Amino acid sequence: MSEKPRSLTIGALAKAAGMGVETIRYYQRRGLVEEPEKPYGSIRHYDDEALARLQFIRTARWLGFSLDEIKELLRLQDGTHCDDVRALGEQKLANVREQISSLQRIERTLEGLVQACCTEQGDVKCPIITSLYEGVQEGRLPSTR
Repeated sequence: MSEKPRSLTIGALAKAAGMGVETIRYYQRRGLVEEPEKPYGSIRHYDDEALARLQFIRTARWLGFSLDEIKELLRLQDGTHCDDVRALGEQKLANVREQISSLQRIERTLEGLVQACCTEQGDVKCPIITSLYEGVQEGRLPSTR
């Protein structure tokens, strides 16, 4: 037996996709999700394809793809553009690795600042506050005296 296709209102679609109605409307304005025809005197209904597309978008957002990148992925989804999709994936991976590296530098800098807070005694300015004013850089803590 084949299952009857779903017919969801935008509210039910939002709930099934785990996102808000306004998010779906925003995606429609951006051209990521089609807005179904509205029968005269009735309300729009969405099908399983719309739900699948929203799940695709949600997963791609979780992986860090921008809405413009997602639009490009959706354009390339016919299966004949694997090289293009792989290139987008490689670019995203490089961006993620750069973000990780940047976060590790931030971690080391904050660790040094917190350590400086723990070791400074007497009448000194707070190293963290001072560094925010002076523009601390990795490996160079501001003077606190």
